[in-house]
Amino acid sequence: MPLVHIVLFEFKPSVERSVIQDVCKRMLALKQNCVHPLSKQPYILDCSGGRDNSPEGHQVGAFTHGFVSHFANEADRKYYLEEDPAHKAFVKSLDGIIQNIRIIDYEPGAF
Repeated sequence: MPLVHIVLFEFKPSVERSVIQDVCKRMLALKQNCVHPLSKQPYILDCSGGRDNSPEGHQVGAFTHGFVSHFANEADRKYYLEEDPAHKAFVKSLDGIIQNIRIIDYEPGAF
C-alpha cells in the first residue's frame, strides 16, 4: 500500500532566507540521497515541496513551507523514519532552525 508523508515547516524568525532555501533544497534531495539498504537504490517514489501561497487564509501558525513524499509501502516509510542515515542527518541539521513542524501521513483512499 502506498503512503503519503506530508511535512510542514515553521522556521524560526531569525533564520535567514539563504538558510531556508538550503533546507528546502536538502529536503527535496532526500529523494536521491535516501538509499534502500537492500536494493542500494533510492526508494522515495516522489517528493515535492515549496513555500505556502494559499489565498484561502486558513493557515494556522507560521507554517510557510510544505513537502510531500511518497513511499511504496510501510516498510520503506519505517526505514526512512527510524533508520535511514541520510534522513537522520537531515533531521539533526534542523536543530536551531525549525520553530515548529507538523507531519501527517496517510494511505490514499483509506478513511
